[in-house]
Amino acid sequence: MPAFRQVGEKQLPQEIVFMAWSPKRDLIALANRAGEVLLHRLANFQRVWSLPPNENTGKEVTALAWRPDGKILAFGLTDTKRIILCDVEKPESLHSFSVDSSITYMHWMEVTEESTVLTSFYNAEDESNLLLPKLPALPKNYSTTAKIFSEEKSDEIMKLLGDVRLNALVLGGSSGFIEIYAYGMFKIATVTGVAGSCRGLCLSSDLKSLSVITEIQDSSDSAAEITYFQLDTSLLSSYLPEVTRMARKFTHISTLLQYIKLSLACMCEAWEEILMQMDSRLTKFVQEKNTTTSVQDEFMQLLLWGKASLELQALLMNQLTVKGLKKLGQSIESSYSSIQKLVISHLQSGSEALLYHLSELKGMALWKQKYESLGLDASGIEEAITAVGSFILKANELLQVIDSSMKNFKAFFRWLYVAMLRMSEDHVLPELNKMTQKDITFVADFLTEHFNEYLKDEDDDLVSPPNTEGNQWFNFLKDSTHIKESPLLFPYYPEKSLHFVKRQMEEVIDQCLQKPADIIGKSVHQAVCVSLYKTSQSEDSTPQLFKLPFLWNDKTSNIHYVLFTILENSVSKIYILRRHTDTSRSVSNGILAVEFGSFLNNSINDSSDSRCYSCLDAHFYDDETVTVVLKESVEQEGKERVLAQLPLSSIYTDEDQDRELIWDSTKRLDEQRGEILTRTVFLENQWRVLENMKAQYVSVNGIRKVSCVLSSNLRHVRVFEMDVEDDGEVEEEEEEEATQIAAGEPSEINQSADNQDNVCGASAEELPDETEEHESSLDP
Repeated sequence: MPAFRQVGEKQLPQEIVFMAWSPKRDLIALANRAGEVLLHRLANFQRVWSLPPNENTGKEVTALAWRPDGKILAFGLTDTKRIILCDVEKPESLHSFSVDSSITYMHWMEVTEESTVLTSFYNAEDESNLLLPKLPALPKNYSTTAKIFSEEKSDEIMKLLGDVRLNALVLGGSSGFIEIYAYGMFKIATVTGVAGSCRGLCLSSDLKSLSVITEIQDSSDSAAEITYFQLDTSLLSSYLPEVTRMARKFTHISTLLQYIKLSLACMCEAWEEILMQMDSRLTKFVQEKNTTTSVQDEFMQLLLWGKASLELQALLMNQLTVKGLKKLGQSIESSYSSIQKLVISHLQSGSEALLYHLSELKGMALWKQKYESLGLDASGIEEAITAVGSFILKANELLQVIDSSMKNFKAFFRWLYVAMLRMSEDHVLPELNKMTQKDITFVADFLTEHFNEYLKDEDDDLVSPPNTEGNQWFNFLKDSTHIKESPLLFPYYPEKSLHFVKRQMEEVIDQCLQKPADIIGKSVHQAVCVSLYKTSQSEDSTPQLFKLPFLWNDKTSNIHYVLFTILENSVSKIYILRRHTDTSRSVSNGILAVEFGSFLNNSINDSSDSRCYSCLDAHFYDDETVTVVLKESVEQEGKERVLAQLPLSSIYTDEDQDRELIWDSTKRLDEQRGEILTRTVFLENQWRVLENMKAQYVSVNGIRKVSCVLSSNLRHVRVFEMDVEDDGEVEEEEEEEATQIAAGEPSEINQSADNQDNVCGASAEELPDETEEHESSLDP
């Protein structure tokens, strides 16, 4: 029986430019040349969902990364310079942010360091859950939120918080751009001093060092130089408990800003419903009206003189009708109530929670011994708190405006209803016929008010700001100079809209939280710089996302590995560069070259014992194994390519562990390859011939024990289970899997991680027929 078991195969309609396995589930994310992001299941490579490109997000995906818990997928778009965080359950953006450079690589890691302080923080219940009321779920009946939230629950926005244990999304781009985002949400470091376009990133799980591979090209004619940098990030590791607490607060704040943004979008949508209903009734009237007076003047004339123009009479009696007026009134009243509810339950709750987390952050900033080194600035956070207070004041003002507008609205519709009854000469009830001067004022106010200004997304001042004349508090502040300038009072902007104040609040918060990213970024310094090799011109047609080198962090021994290949005498050898994450240590730093000798049987490899194999692609499967795709160095028609597992124990000896890499820093590593120790490996098992497939690239997941091989045309994929049990157990598993598929279990994406090992697709005998059936629509 061949090593590894094939569980899926597919021909895809678009060329794949990137693939990444979920760390927790049997799911693989793909990005294709058309800008589409796809999610496939291991079982027969079944598609779960696809996210097509659009104008808002972008059309050119250049990087993919999974959050370590497997619940969020991040992807970068180079044309819009945006990062999108997508929920694994549904192909919609939960959060997005812009960056200053085109992203070329991203890496999402989780901190594994333990300490008593961290453990107590991880295990402690979040105090905000005890002190703050739970944020109400956002309504699903608006297009803004319906796109994001499923019907069963609408609190997916809180999924952005994830686990308490610190994880970090590291972004790399062109021109030395590197940024680190805690929990994938808020920037905690902007790294400078690295040259070239980023080809690979790996932040160690102890946060002591960041390994970076860049491509430096002096001119368009010259070959690019691949360089390895090791950066010292010891400030993050030294202050790990403080960084974790600070980052957690940042993420809470970022999530709440997104919550407020969506709440405000729902309010605007509710108001647009009111305007649309009014406009749909009045548009035709405006078009057919021969007079120069406005619609507002027509109604005002009816109010003052009790007489309507012929055009207005026709509108009211023929188009609107008494029955239609009642329906319109009920519908508009419902929209007003929705806006009111959103302000009270969502906008105010979110703002108060924001105020709480910023106040806690200020308290942390005042503990200078712990947080001053990380750049937390108490005065900047105080400004952010003040900005949130101003936003809360504006939201309260909007509530008062809504109350006033509701009174005017009801008075207007009651008056119009009576006017229409009189026009139709129907009986008017005595209680409806009474109209006081106050009621007339309400109607006049309704015809002249500018409530919609509060929700407009513009910087212009309000045409009719609230009237503060006679307000005792305003008069008191005006007369008291000292109280007016007190820091305890939040500034009030009566002339500005709610959108303007919200945008101002976001800018101040971003500004105050930017300082830690700058301070931590400046503390990062270069420890090692090694020029590896120059790229060959033939590489230019290869998708950049598949090009080696590949970086790996061994969490157990705290070692960075760099895998790359150098072509020598028509044979591509694998070079494994090893660096300890503690940049002050030289132990475990070294480099080895690996070449593959003959290991296939005679029927495939003829009878030559001297034939060697070139490495096409290599990725770390786990801390002890490298998965490689090989081809014969002298490739002939009919010669198959090979998928193999390379145990590090077969190439490293105890002497190698203590051997330090000594190189001439003035030369590239490929110019010194004659001095690099080379090991020839003859694999006895753990390899498989990839028949009828020109395999080129591989993506692996050692946790889920799976791999996905991609052909050189970027359209043909095969999926394998890498750790195969003995024959008897395999047959039993296959029977179970066939039963599960018949029951439809694999269609549930929410299976627990414990059960997912059993859900790996149909039996081997069933696969060819199913594959053909799925692929039939894709073949030209």
